[in-house]
Amino acid sequence: MSRRPVSNPLALAVLACLAERPMYPYEITTTLRERGKDDSIRLNFGSLYSVIKSLEKHGFITPSHSEREGNRPERVVYEITEAGKVEAAAWLRELLAVPSKEYPDVEAGLSLIAMLSPDEVAALLRARLASLDAEIGARASGLAGAAGAGLPEIFLVEADYRLEMLRAERVWIDRFAGRLERGEVGGQDGWAEMARLRAAGASPEQIEEVLRRHLPAEATTP
Repeated sequence: MSRRPVSNPLALAVLACLAERPMYPYEITTTLRERGKDDSIRLNFGSLYSVIKSLEKHGFITPSHSEREGNRPERVVYEITEAGKVEAAAWLRELLAVPSKEYPDVEAGLSLIAMLSPDEVAALLRARLASLDAEIGARASGLAGAAGAGLPEIFLVEADYRLEMLRAERVWIDRFAGRLERGEVGGQDGWAEMARLRAAGASPEQIEEVLRRHLPAEATTP
C-alpha cells in the first residue's frame, strides 16, 4: 500500500462528495451521515476541517465561492480539482485491490490474553458473543429493511460486508471460547499455571520458569 499525501479515509469520502458537486463542509458531513457512511468512516467536525485544509494544501480541492444565509457566518464552498479526481480514483482502486494491515481492537486484545486466566478469557469472549449476536441481529434487520424498501444493493454493499465480517468473527470467537472451556488450546496448561501463580503473588522469576518449561528450548535461548 503506497503512502498517500493525505491518508485519512475521511479525505477520500470528502473527495467523493465533491466529485458529485461543490459543497461546504457542513453539507459534506450531512451528506455522509444521510447515506450512512459514518458507519464505515470515522466522522467528526474537528477531523473534517483538518482533512479539508490538508486536501486544499495538496491541491486536491479548492474554494469555489462563498455563501451567506441571513445573519449566519459566511461559509466556503469547495470543489474538487483535476488532481483531486485523479487522487481519489487511484486511492479507491488501491483500497479495493490491495490488502493492507489493519489493527482491530479485538486482535490487540487477543494478542495479550496471557495477562488473564483462561477461564476469565473464555467468560469475556462469551460476553462478547452476546454483544455480537445483538449487533448482528440489528444489522441484519436494518439491511433487510433497506432492501425491502427498494434501496439498490449498490448502496448497501459496505453494510453487507460489515455484517459478514461480524458473522465470521462470531464463528471464530465461539469456536475459540469453546476450546478454552474444554482445555484444548495449545499451551493452555502453562498459561493457567502462570495465571494461578500470578494470582498467588509469585515472583516474576517463578512465572518465567513456568514459561520456560512450556516453550521449545530454542524459543527461550537468549
